[in-house]
Amino acid sequence: MDSTVDDAVVGDFALINKLDIQCDLKTLSDDLKESLESEGKNSKKEEPHELLQSQDFVGEKLASGEPSHSVKVHTVPKPGKGADLSKPPCRKAKEIRKERKRLKLMQQNPAGEHEGFQAQGQPPSLFPAKAKSNQPKALEDLIFESLPENASHKLEVRVVRSSPPSSQFKATLLESYQVYKRYQMVIHKNSPDTPTESQFTRFLCTSPLEAETPPNGPDCGYGSFHQQYWLDGKIIAVGVIDILPNCVSSVYLYYDPDYSFLSLGVYSALREIAFTRQLHEKTSQLSYYYMGFYIHSCPKMKYKGQYRPSDLLCPETYVWVPIEQCLPSLENSKYCRFNQDPEAVDEDRSTEPDRLQVFHKRAIMPYRVYKKHQKDPSEEAAVLQYASLVGQKCSERMLLFRN
Repeated sequence: MDSTVDDAVVGDFALINKLDIQCDLKTLSDDLKESLESEGKNSKKEEPHELLQSQDFVGEKLASGEPSHSVKVHTVPKPGKGADLSKPPCRKAKEIRKERKRLKLMQQNPAGEHEGFQAQGQPPSLFPAKAKSNQPKALEDLIFESLPENASHKLEVRVVRSSPPSSQFKATLLESYQVYKRYQMVIHKNSPDTPTESQFTRFLCTSPLEAETPPNGPDCGYGSFHQQYWLDGKIIAVGVIDILPNCVSSVYLYYDPDYSFLSLGVYSALREIAFTRQLHEKTSQLSYYYMGFYIHSCPKMKYKGQYRPSDLLCPETYVWVPIEQCLPSLENSKYCRFNQDPEAVDEDRSTEPDRLQVFHKRAIMPYRVYKKHQKDPSEEAAVLQYASLVGQKCSERMLLFRN
């Protein structure tokens, strides 16, 4: 059982198992296949000058996403020169026979019907086929992949209304706050007494949005929600989101620092994108995921540009522009106009400021009435600046409070 071919096969399997690499049997060289076939024919063992030419196995690291490394079969040292350190330790003859039998069965059964290695009509593989490593999964397949009942851990995602607070939100408020407190202390280095429960409630729970559940809207309705991530019966992260008629707006994320190795920021973003797609199936106009402001010079905000396709809002014409077109300009200047048309203007710019609605002394009035009673020259500049920022439509729909 100490033939060079046996050592080569055992060495290959030991290295493959050690590196956790998925590769097809066809990547083995013709030399190795011929050696396996002719092994039974040659009764006399020959002394080879060299074992085999190096073989490269190309694949992807299972479940890690890292690029693979080349696996090479090293040459056998000359007799009397010592042990070949590139080989694994000696193994029992029974184990070697099992490995060799497995290889032969896979060669003889290309349909892959033996031991469930591959689907019918596909080339055999050294490992049970779970999914093709060279084909990307759809986001939903990744996020909502079913796990066996005896899985080591259980992850559950709950969407609870935060404003007005639902019964589920109230029941988990204290536990959620404790996660937020630890997050602020460890990640943002806040003192233990700084993130109080009232500050937490005011910052991430109280919302000006009104809860609505229209018949043509999503089942959960519109408004402010907390998306809670439960791992093995405890909250490890909470995503604060607003569900609006046209988009899901990602407001904030906090998580238990003990689980930071899970990259919960990335996972929660992917989860919220998949959630937006789910809502879109029921409510077709809800078709965007809004990540908030993008700051190219700030690493804590720049990560948002990694999710594609994405658009940035032109700060002058208020049209959405693909981020790929914006990045070169942002590399040269912190502020820039994304719309390349020099003649383009904001279609909703303020053109009639006198129609702007003002709330003054418990009365609603247009700006043309309000300004007749004002003598402060700076007041007009402030109101006109507000009108230019919100646009004509919003200036007529919103109320500008003046004391």
